[in-house]
Amino acid sequence: MSDIHGVCDARFSALREALERNLDSGEDVGASIAVTLDGEPVVDIWGGSMDAGGSRPWERDTITNVWSCSKTVTALAALMLVDRGQLDLDAPVARYWSDFAANGKEGILVRHLLSHTSGVSGWDQPFTMDDLADTTKATELLAAQAPWWEPGTASGYHALNYGHLIGEVVRRVDGRTLTGFIEEEISRPLGADFRLGVARSDYSRVSEVIPPPPLPIDFATLDPASVMVKTFTGPPADATAAWGDGWREAEIGAANGHSNARALARIQSVIACGGRVGGVRLLSADTIDAIFDEQSYGVDLVLGVPVRFGVGFGLPTPESVPFVPEGRICFWGGWGGSQIIVDTERRMTVAYVMNKMGPGLLGSDRSAEYVSAAFAAVP
Repeated sequence: MSDIHGVCDARFSALREALERNLDSGEDVGASIAVTLDGEPVVDIWGGSMDAGGSRPWERDTITNVWSCSKTVTALAALMLVDRGQLDLDAPVARYWSDFAANGKEGILVRHLLSHTSGVSGWDQPFTMDDLADTTKATELLAAQAPWWEPGTASGYHALNYGHLIGEVVRRVDGRTLTGFIEEEISRPLGADFRLGVARSDYSRVSEVIPPPPLPIDFATLDPASVMVKTFTGPPADATAAWGDGWREAEIGAANGHSNARALARIQSVIACGGRVGGVRLLSADTIDAIFDEQSYGVDLVLGVPVRFGVGFGLPTPESVPFVPEGRICFWGGWGGSQIIVDTERRMTVAYVMNKMGPGLLGSDRSAEYVSAAFAAVP
């Protein structure tokens, strides 16, 4: 039997047992799960190994690349500026970033960036992983190109450029980089172990991701000019990129956040608890309400499945993510299955972070099992 460490309220024993079972079977290699209620941790468990060979145990302070769960922290940074009156969701992006108005983008609003409806879900090719890590070049290219569909009419998942777009707006408004803003305004005040990229001093506690099976998309059969193909192939998805210094040293607000479940749950418990947790206030009730303002609901042009987006977060979509209950809930997940779920009615957050990436685009069988077990404990 795998050793599960940490604390787990008795109500959530089935969640602990599910993690133990998946570690024993090898479905999970190393993972952490956290649940908060009213901002307080009721589940904070971890187990397994940091490496595929099982030579290094997953520890309390182990972190890993959480992929697109990073987007939820990037969105929170922008929403904090909205809350402070420094950023207007209904203003053109070009009000803050004048170069962005080029090539027919003058009507794209800040809310379009946050809700994946801007028409700019990726970069015109050629575009490489090295370009992705060069924030200045990457943002200049985004500012210069034309949208790929009419902004505001549909969502197209901003898979890798979400943080470049929003991060540049944050920098223009606040003066700090997205990395700096998150560190100084979110992670440090909340005591949350989250960072875009990784400091070299933390390399020893990083669990490298174990790549998943190929995406369930046959790009060879698709129109190379389609939004889906252009987004997913410029640059091509490569989980092994997360192992390298280039990825770890870059600011990729869409995908290179490094953290654990405890920190993600702590950060997003701010939303679950009305904007304040542990004496730290980041948002007002009005700004939280804006998250749940539906921006689009339909087949996403990039993901190819029905997705419902609010402002900065996904909203429950029973046909695509049946394990996320309906209600005043917002969420998102990372490639391979990591998840962060925020329930404002139960004042609960659920987070899952792992190193062994699973198949799928909006979660994995494991994340579905863990989220379902957590909600079953708090009906």
